[in-house]
Amino acid sequence: MSDLPAAVLFDMDGLLVDTEPLWTIAEHEAAARLGREFTPAMKEAMIGHGIDTAVPIMVAMLGCPASEEPAVADFLVRRSAELFREPGAIVPQPGAAELLAVVAAAGVPTALVSSSYRALVDPVVAVLGARHFTVTVAGDEVPRRKPYPDPYLAAARLLGVDPAACVVLEDSLTGAAAGMAAGCVTVLVPSMPLPAGGGSTAAGGPVSHARVASLHDVDLGMLAALIHHRDATLPGGTSG
Repeated sequence: MSDLPAAVLFDMDGLLVDTEPLWTIAEHEAAARLGREFTPAMKEAMIGHGIDTAVPIMVAMLGCPASEEPAVADFLVRRSAELFREPGAIVPQPGAAELLAVVAAAGVPTALVSSSYRALVDPVVAVLGARHFTVTVAGDEVPRRKPYPDPYLAAARLLGVDPAACVVLEDSLTGAAAGMAAGCVTVLVPSMPLPAGGGSTAAGGPVSHARVASLHDVDLGMLAALIHHRDATLPGGTSG
């Protein structure tokens, strides 16, 4: 088996950085502008969605007409970008800096793959260090965002590697679905408790190839072993 994955493809929000408190501030402010209150139930329903699918959920749950969606989306992006750029606002998740350093030291290509717009990705890259990412893909640069495979397929294409030889690290079921659909080995590192039945898809299949509690639990040996195990269990695969 290969010693290393062809590339490691990282999600951003919830996996490498904790931006949810900043998004929540913007969401509360957006709801207040409509004379409504943003609730924990809305937050739970929106987690893991890109702006294009999260905003319709939010507007509907606020009881507002769909015609408000463009203004809400515009406000959320602009306000969140402001919050992201405040000094000290972006906080790396436990184990993120260490894993990025290990992957970079091993010379494994990397991608930051987010459903967030480029205006929100760039401040995070600045905090984490652009040197850690061979390429970055933002949600407004692909035809379809997660849970569709487009973002991860775009990253693999930019890196010039086979998606099947890549590992995706994700914190949400929506993101994990994108990684699985792209044909990548997918590791779920949940940033929030998964809903009931979160261990399998609607069709009964697995939501990921592995699940760990923290990025501290991830290393390159583990990722290479997951690729080998996946390949060995495919039709025509071998166990040697």
